[in-house]
Parts: sequence; C-alpha cells; structure tokens
Amino acid sequence: MTSLPLMPNYADHVLVASPSSAVRQRVLDSLRSPVRRVEQASGGAEALDHLEHGLWQVLFLDRSLPDLNAEELSQIIRQRFPAVEIVLLESETAGSEEERMAMPGWKALIDESPLPARAAAVNSILQAPLPGMIGGSWNMQPVYRSARLLARRDTTVLVIGPTGSGKELVARAIHNLSPRASRPFVVINCAAIPEALLESELFGHTRGAFTGAMQSYGGRIQSAQGGTLFLDEIGDMPLSLQPKLLRFLEQKELQRIGSCEVVHVDVRVIAATNARLPALVKQGRFREDLYYRLCAFPIEIPPLRERPEDILQLARHFMDKFSLRPPAPELSPEGAKLLTSHSWGGNVRELQNVIERALILAEDEMLILPEHMLMPATGAKLEAGHLQP
Repeated sequence: MTSLPLMPNYADHVLVASPSSAVRQRVLDSLRSPVRRVEQASGGAEALDHLEHGLWQVLFLDRSLPDLNAEELSQIIRQRFPAVEIVLLESETAGSEEERMAMPGWKALIDESPLPARAAAVNSILQAPLPGMIGGSWNMQPVYRSARLLARRDTTVLVIGPTGSGKELVARAIHNLSPRASRPFVVINCAAIPEALLESELFGHTRGAFTGAMQSYGGRIQSAQGGTLFLDEIGDMPLSLQPKLLRFLEQKELQRIGSCEVVHVDVRVIAATNARLPALVKQGRFREDLYYRLCAFPIEIPPLRERPEDILQLARHFMDKFSLRPPAPELSPEGAKLLTSHSWGGNVRELQNVIERALILAEDEMLILPEHMLMPATGAKLEAGHLQP
C-alpha cells in the first residue's frame, strides 16, 4: 500500500472586508505572498457569503461596514465560524478603548500604520498557536493551519506524532474551534483499556449482556453525541474490533452488546497514533480500509527536538503553571542552555516533568539552575526522594 502525504500544501486563506478600496489595498499590500489566498468584500453580507462558501483563517474587518455593524457581525461569525480569527481595521481615532474591550476576541490593526508594521502584525496573527498550545516555530505552522481549516468540517482527522508531543491538545483545539465546541469532547485511550472491555466501553452494552453487566451502559461513542470522540493510540485498537469501528465511521450508527437495536449517532471522530499505521497494515495488525477511512486528513506533529525555538517558551509556560506563588522563578542562562541542548526523547511531556521537578528542588530560590534539572545531561538521578550525584 502507499502512504498518504502527511502534511498537505495549501495557502493561508485571508478575507478583507471594507467599503473602502484604499483600506483593502493597504491590507493587501501587507499580505503579498505566493502562499496566501486573499479575497475582498465591500460589506458584511458579502463577507458572510465568502465565509459560508470557503475555509477562511482570518477576516480583516473594517469597523465602518455599510450594512452590518461590527458587533452584529462579530456575534454572527463567533456563532457560525468560530475558527475564523477576526482582526478589526480602524483608524487611530476611530472607536474608544471601551468599545474595543466590549468585543472579546478581537485584535485591532491600525490601517494607517507603516507597511512593515502592518506586515509584522499580519504575520503574527497568521502564525499564532492554537488555543491551549504554546510555540510558534515554523514547522508547527502547518499543524495550526490544518487544525483551523478542519474546525469547520466534520472530516475525520488522524493526528500523528511521537508520545508526549501534544496530539490531544491539537484534537481539543479542533473541537473548541468547531461548531461542536459546546458539546462533549470524549477521550478514549485504545491502549489503556483491556481488549475484553474495550468493545463495551466504546459501543456500550445492555443489562445482562455478559457476566457483571448489572445495568445498561451507553458507551463512550454515545456519550459524545453532538460532539467529538477522540480515539487516542488508535494503532493499538484490537484487530477484532476494527470492523465494528469501521462500520460506525461509515454509517454513523452502532449496536450495543446484547442488543439488536441500531442507534444513530452524530459524532465527529479524531484519532491519534504514535505508530506508522501503513507499517501495521503491512504486518496484518491494522485493516487497510480502516486506515484510509481514518486518514481522510492527516496532521503530523513534529517532535520537540525539531522545534528548538519553542523549548524556552514552553519552559516559561510550565514555570508559570507549576510555581506555587507569583512571580515564578527565572531560568538561569546555564539552565536555558541545558534545556535547548537536550534531545527531548519524551517531547513536551518530558519538558513539563523536568520543569515541575526543578521547581520542587529549587524550593524558595528564584533562579532555576542546571542542578535543579533531573536530566541525563546533569549526571544526577532521583532515588527514594533524594537527589543523588
């Protein structure tokens, strides 16, 4: 079998809405790039039509549209297109700070500012991480763009990446940016549940269906009704269950163990794996038809060692998160050097553990030093709760 390409090539999708051709042109000048698709709209209704018929990442919106005011259009877009980032275009004197603060989620861009400043602001917006994620390295950009484009659709997504790289965070971001955001996000780890229990956990069972089934259980799939089901470590799905999972994906229906009743469900599926599924297919451990059904749109997360620009930013985030009191300690230059030179086989999860342990060992000190970090490079280890040289 042939492997599918892991990351598709596509352009940034940007929409500019303003009644002023001069304003639209100033924004277009900031967006000149061979990889960006840019469209224009002169009013709110035209902008909504573009949003309805395309997958847009960013809307640059003039406050002074002729047919809809900014607050009305903002509310419509937030409800119908939550993945679209809105950037308010205005002059330096237009609108008070109070008016801007009344519209949460907006960014402001002064359209009379010099072109380099506008271009930098545009690039910052387009390269922003997903909600809940940290890091803006160049090789995470395809991940962020793919997730935003997929949020509007119910396409099945396969997130591929090494253990600890943040696959569940990507899945949650897609869900939170989608129209399903108010509905459940249900996680099931296919590797963590024994094979004998996994079918019941996924599809549910009726009372008395097997020994110990004292009451009926709807299952994880049904509990995700209207929302998203995240199948983590899908490569560990038992071969015996894969036909039933395939039927659910194709028909959006299931049968609980012990029941002949067919239950129809409205659930979006995102799967994740740290394995190369084509190799498992060749080994006879994974169904080829299920692989192609899951891999409608693949997203691959690079390992942390391939995104060194993000290491210190992630470390700072974890220091703020796990510090018992503000302000969090600072990272010493030697500590920063140690972090950026480490190979991070455990990826972001390993970095999180290192920072959390460092904060514990630093106690009341306000500077994190290399000796606080329990990594192979330090030559130290933790035994029975004590730091050993």
